[in-house]
Amino acid sequence: MLVSAFAFIDNANAQALAEPASPHSPFPIPDSQPTISLLTIGPGEIFFERFGHNAIVVRDPAGGEAAAYNYGIFDFEQQDFLLNFARGRMRYRIAVDALDDDLAMYRAEGRTITEQRLNLAPEQARALVEFLDWNSRPENAQYRYEYFEANCSTRVRDALDRALGGALHAQSEGRSRGYTYRLDALRLMAPEPLLMLGVDLGLGPYADQRIDFWQESFVPETLRDVVGRASVKSADGSVGPLAIADATLAAGIVEDPPMLPPDLRWPFLGLGLALGALLLWLGGRRRAAIRIPVAMFATVFELFCGVGGAVLLFLWLGTEHHAAWRNENLLLLNPLCLLLVPAWIGVARARWRDRRIARWIAWLVVLGAAFALFSKILPWFVQTNLAWIVLFLPIHIALAIAMTRAR
Repeated sequence: MLVSAFAFIDNANAQALAEPASPHSPFPIPDSQPTISLLTIGPGEIFFERFGHNAIVVRDPAGGEAAAYNYGIFDFEQQDFLLNFARGRMRYRIAVDALDDDLAMYRAEGRTITEQRLNLAPEQARALVEFLDWNSRPENAQYRYEYFEANCSTRVRDALDRALGGALHAQSEGRSRGYTYRLDALRLMAPEPLLMLGVDLGLGPYADQRIDFWQESFVPETLRDVVGRASVKSADGSVGPLAIADATLAAGIVEDPPMLPPDLRWPFLGLGLALGALLLWLGGRRRAAIRIPVAMFATVFELFCGVGGAVLLFLWLGTEHHAAWRNENLLLLNPLCLLLVPAWIGVARARWRDRRIARWIAWLVVLGAAFALFSKILPWFVQTNLAWIVLFLPIHIALAIAMTRAR
């Protein structure tokens, strides 16, 4: 349900959040051959810093100036920002900062900073700087933001690949370590458990496609590794590494993210069975001391599922957050659950009595959740949500049985 949080988890320059930088570069294009580097900043402690950040650094050997070109900058003061955010029509931009200012900020935040000097031919470096200068002009600075396909890191990747004539794409396309967008997102958000769970609920099957290193370069540290493994061909035909120098400018104090997110299937199965068994034992009892707590839990649970399902429907049918479309968790967070809330409130306020319509709705919800489990053997349902199924299905079943016993 919190898939929209990705709009803020874009490795954005925290300084730009408070005071947007000038969209146009104050640094003139160097007369001499510029030195190009990839700057990679590790995760920070704030939730929107968990993915890390990167930038292209341009140094003027003659003048001694150094500029950092940062993509992924957003501005709360932008017209209709919150409306566009909700609808999935975010406009982000590139900003240019003095490198020393950025480095001081990231050091103060305790984040790891690494720099890779790139082995670009003079004409490639020149073309890249001219493109960045053009891109940072006010009329060109904004771009359509997408969580995985057009964020701060992919824009840096694309700019470098453009200067290299497609060499970076060619060397990273089709090679994979078996990751998906969901796996990367969850492992990077693992230090924020509640947000991680919300993102997991909100992502649809789009996030479960197998991605190669080119696609996975939406993560700044993956792009750093891709650049570190890439090679380039010089004018004389010899092949050498793209990154000819790799330096750690600051050792961060923030713990590195795990390689894999936590596997919640067994913990959620145990929790789901335990809650389901408890509700089965307590359900249908007429003593107020038992009936009221059960009804209160059921009311909160059905409200959570119903509102959550409504949000998932809105993300699918009413927004352009395509990473949330066709979310199979709609079979678990069923909007029909909202129709059960009045019945459970009635149970809390009075004795059990016949609630025929509520029973039918409760079993329809169970049928949807059961189909979610069955769908895991079908090739058309690829979403990785088994952990949520084994958590919610036993609870839905127990509450439907409790409602049935209330005749």
